[in-house]
Amino acid sequence: MERPAWAPRSIDISVPSVARIYDYYLGGSHNFEVDRVAARRAMEFMPGLPKIMQANRAFMRRAVRHAVAEGVTQFLDIGSGIPTFGNVHEVARAACPGARVVYVDHDPVAVAHSQAVLAGDDGTDVVAADLLKPQEILNSPQVQRLIDPNRPVGLLLVAILHFVEDADDPYGAVAELRDALAPGSLLLLTHASYEGVPLPPERSEGAVDVYKDIRNPLIMRSREEIARFFEGYDMVEPGLVPMPHWRPETAPEDEDPYAFSGFAGVGRTA
Repeated sequence: MERPAWAPRSIDISVPSVARIYDYYLGGSHNFEVDRVAARRAMEFMPGLPKIMQANRAFMRRAVRHAVAEGVTQFLDIGSGIPTFGNVHEVARAACPGARVVYVDHDPVAVAHSQAVLAGDDGTDVVAADLLKPQEILNSPQVQRLIDPNRPVGLLLVAILHFVEDADDPYGAVAELRDALAPGSLLLLTHASYEGVPLPPERSEGAVDVYKDIRNPLIMRSREEIARFFEGYDMVEPGLVPMPHWRPETAPEDEDPYAFSGFAGVGRTA
């Protein structure tokens, strides 16, 4: 397999990547055949996966616009993935030209592309780091330069926590990040769940097994389990709901049934 110029030498292009599979679902071009094969295998069980990813992105855009309207103009996007049209900094700056954004990911391709896209942009940066090591993120030069710890932050954890197993204590990592944020900060979160998926459970489990096979287990949590990530936050209306129901800009009944898979919410620190 020929390595394209955009692929860092450090990555194994024969192994599927969650970030590149997500890019494929969104119609991006920064993925390999091994990623497309895994994505298509998952779609054999759950054909609406691209619709779910599109609903994630649509929620992100609405939530970021809400955050800016609430006076939040600096954002920390953890698990940001490979840049695609309508990224956080583009959405935020449409409402506030001076908005600052730090993207965080542990996937080398996502980091390399973010660096290329953001080159020359002093109000954005990217950190190669892991959600499970909050202090490495918070103490990074990029965050220290762009994020004022005394002002509210929009913390994005969009479609990332369902790739963290309970044994790795995702709740502890989210709480550690919460405690480091200034009062009035917002948590913008989406998470996969069997609830709302318009399929019998055994079909959904087939897609989950594909992620397990590529050593990126997909943890489908219940609404109650997802709500635990918001401990210490006051939920913003309408609470933790299926993605199309969070402050919709178009009629939710017009959405694809798969868009209602999983949950989305925004919480505010006191």
